[in-house]
Amino acid sequence: MMGFARLSLPRVDGIGFWKLCGSGTGEGFTPVPNTAVYAILATWPDLETARKQTRDAAIFRRYERRAIEAWSVFLGPTSVRGNWSGVVPFQSDHHQDTGALAALTRATVRPSAALRFWRRVPDISAVIGHDPNVAFKIGIGEVPLLHQITFSIWPDADAMAAFARHDGPHARAIRAVRDGNWFREELYARFRVLDTRGTWNGGQPLAKLSGQT
Repeated sequence: MMGFARLSLPRVDGIGFWKLCGSGTGEGFTPVPNTAVYAILATWPDLETARKQTRDAAIFRRYERRAIEAWSVFLGPTSVRGNWSGVVPFQSDHHQDTGALAALTRATVRPSAALRFWRRVPDISAVIGHDPNVAFKIGIGEVPLLHQITFSIWPDADAMAAFARHDGPHARAIRAVRDGNWFREELYARFRVLDTRGTWNGGQPLAKLSGQT
């Protein structure tokens, strides 16, 4: 179904930039594919269109019918830096970073650096997995090993910044990436969390951010 979606998604009214992604095992931060979890990333002209089309368009209805579970996160970009497949996919609304925030990083890893990159990923995954502030995290990708995306949601900008600044595996990996020029292309984006729909593992990943049970 993911392969056939390449024919259907361009015909969905209102859709802009889109990507089909697989995931890794565990929380996605491994090179071993998880054939049960997939992600569709898409841009839309406004929140109303995003809600309507991800609910009513034929391709999305087909996924809903065949999936055990589906979770959608609706986001508004607040800052974007870098490129994805040679373009800037998100247009920042320059909204102030207040409330829950999502962070997306995407990189094309140089083949010569892939082994060194993946050696560091398990340590980073362990640290982010034990961070009490992170509400949700997953690793996904377009091409195994070489096109990698991390997506995480945090209660606020301070919690996100504290993780990024901490001198642990994440910070050391960033320094290694810069020093070794491991990435051919990279993008970093922040988003406001506007809304969600559905469930993940039977619950609401962002419930603790709003005090829900």
